Amino acid sequence: MSKKKRTFVFISAAALCLLGVMILAATSVKVDKTYTNPVLVETFIIHREQPDNFSGVLGIGDPTVLFHEGKYYLYPTGDNRGYDVYISKDLVNWQKGPRVFKSVEPGVWAPDVFYNEMDRTFYLYYTVNGRIGVAKADRPDGVFEDQGTLIDKAIDAHMFVDEDGKYYLYYVEYPGFRIYVQPMASPVRKKGSSVHLIQATDPWEKKQAALTEAPWMLKHRGVYYLLYSAGSADSQEYAIGYAIAPGPLGPFIKYDGNPIIQKGDNIFGPGHCSVTKASDGQLWMVYHQQKNGSRGWNRIICIDPLWFDDQGVLHGKATRGKVRDAPKVER
Repeated sequence: MSKKKRTFVFISAAALCLLGVMILAATSVKVDKTYTNPVLVETFIIHREQPDNFSGVLGIGDPTVLFHEGKYYLYPTGDNRGYDVYISKDLVNWQKGPRVFKSVEPGVWAPDVFYNEMDRTFYLYYTVNGRIGVAKADRPDGVFEDQGTLIDKAIDAHMFVDEDGKYYLYYVEYPGFRIYVQPMASPVRKKGSSVHLIQATDPWEKKQAALTEAPWMLKHRGVYYLLYSAGSADSQEYAIGYAIAPGPLGPFIKYDGNPIIQKGDNIFGPGHCSVTKASDGQLWMVYHQQKNGSRGWNRIICIDPLWFDDQGVLHGKATRGKVRDAPKVER
């Protein structure tokens, strides 16, 4: 073989090798090596002309997370006057984005944000002074325009869309702290009557205060898993459990191993979780913990995995200050 031909073969092999590396890099799933909770900390000093439960030091809590086009968008309870969005590519490193919703009233709590593929619109279900309303935007970090009140005397909304395209809005009666579901004709329009699902009956749900709140729905192998938090939200007794049902309207039966996430090992009051997925399909709960064991609202945002075993039991474990494998993300 001539020198010219040998050179041509060598360059072609090198080019093919480089092309292969580029393809692998473009399609690979990368593990950001580790993370340590908390992943997000922010503190607000709240002053009120008429004091309420949120006066004083308020940490960041009650997170809901939306994954859209390669990014995670986190919407938490913040300064009690509106919602800011935090943006991440990996669930670990967060950057604060714009304020997406403002209220002229205080008492702005736990939001939920839902992307409706049918109309390509983002819907924000907000809580303001004990009522649930809805706002919409054309992008996850845009300004959400108020569409009005949906449910009076209610908090902690969560929108769930089943595989058949039907909408269900889960929420908490306030006061009363019983969990209900409202069938919806659309993201902004109710359909029929609401259905009562669960309330505080077990001892762990009555520590400091008797309540069930922060509903979040998962569906696994045809079974509906209603995650919820119980115990007083401003105490270290706050914890997470779940109930299961054959359909989105129930009837729901509480798991007899509740709570599945609770205090211990330098963890105080873990609760109010939302659930998302990493690139490999692994479930991740995004939730808050109390900063320490004292009573109050000084909270921090954490992430940890959730998983189902072969019997369909849902498992999880809260961590803090421990190095763990981070979520897998596509690059």
